[in-house]
Amino acid sequence: MLVERAEAAQDSGLRPLAGPPTAALVLGSDYRALGVVRSLGRRNVPVHVIASGDDRLACFSRFNEATYEWPESTEARLELLERLAHAGGHTWALFPSSDDSAEFVAHHHDRLAPMLALTTPPWDVLRWAHDKRLTHELAVLAGVDYPHSLYPRSRRDLEQAELRFPLILKPAVKERSNRFTAAKAWRADDRETLLRRYDEAVELVDPETLVVQELVRGGGDVQLSYAALAESGKVLCSLTAKRTRQYPADFGRASTFVETIDCPSLEEPSRRLIAESGFNGLVEIEYKVDATTGRTLLLDINPRVWGWHSLCGRAGVDFPWLLWLAQRGERLPRAVARPGERWVRLSTDLPTAVKEIARRRLPAKAYLASLLPPHEGAIFARDDVRPGLVELPMLLGTLVRRLVKLGRL
Repeated sequence: MLVERAEAAQDSGLRPLAGPPTAALVLGSDYRALGVVRSLGRRNVPVHVIASGDDRLACFSRFNEATYEWPESTEARLELLERLAHAGGHTWALFPSSDDSAEFVAHHHDRLAPMLALTTPPWDVLRWAHDKRLTHELAVLAGVDYPHSLYPRSRRDLEQAELRFPLILKPAVKERSNRFTAAKAWRADDRETLLRRYDEAVELVDPETLVVQELVRGGGDVQLSYAALAESGKVLCSLTAKRTRQYPADFGRASTFVETIDCPSLEEPSRRLIAESGFNGLVEIEYKVDATTGRTLLLDINPRVWGWHSLCGRAGVDFPWLLWLAQRGERLPRAVARPGERWVRLSTDLPTAVKEIARRRLPAKAYLASLLPPHEGAIFARDDVRPGLVELPMLLGTLVRRLVKLGRL
């Protein structure tokens, strides 16, 4: 695990054209955004939240000084950011907390950069993470292994291809939300199932965006992550972790239980990926070790704050704060990542664990032991209790609205 003192970020790709930031705008309001709000607010940085969607946890943080609504139209969004860029006499740093918001900022980087300190990269860099086909190209350029993948142009390609099952079918990009993109991937154990799933998928997404990929065997004990702060493709500080449990269990949309580990083998391939893309800002690179072959395979690159980033502060590498310092051109403190720290989001971890215990894939005793303190809660914090109090009612409200929309209530 990296233990490194980063130098001052002079002439840095992280430095804003508008000057060193004095306050932070968090674009998003979910638990990822909440982690940013707390990281900066605890250090007396003024923080405002731009809220969107059903998840409003960050809005309830005591460290959030003001909340704005994220408009629907592109121009209205740009106008809001331009208006807020001049609010309160501050220079604002903008922290997107989701793929959608990071992509929005990337596409409008040139327009926003003169007035805001942008913490995520422009489109020519972010695109390598946005599209799985480009992620695989980047892996080839960097010499990093990834699961064997096919990019079928038609159903006939799949009918004629030599395939080794089991496989997964997944979208290379997520342009809209539907049952396929929400599932993240569909499994196929034979050609008949694969063709049936393909027919379903092309009704939901552009066929050109489909990827057929080998299924990487193994559970949470082989799901690994490398998290880093980078400047112009150079790693300033980093941390490695094991994503022990996720929701849903097989093809998780989000981690639910994560532990920091000492895994030096992730260092070199991750640095090559970051250098090849010229990445600026925060990035999480996800891997999985194939339980059959032992190969460490690249799965995803997340070019913004990730779900469990608040664990990193507990482990000694508080990424939002370090990014803030880099944006200001200040020397970064020595960041020593401690293995053995744990993070849990109980509201999603508990239902996942109950199913895994019922399937006899997770011993109940081991699960209960994993929840023993100390650990970092994704939502609850002793110095910021309101988000923890509103999480369950908020989740129930979201569920009711979705059921009404589906006509089930």
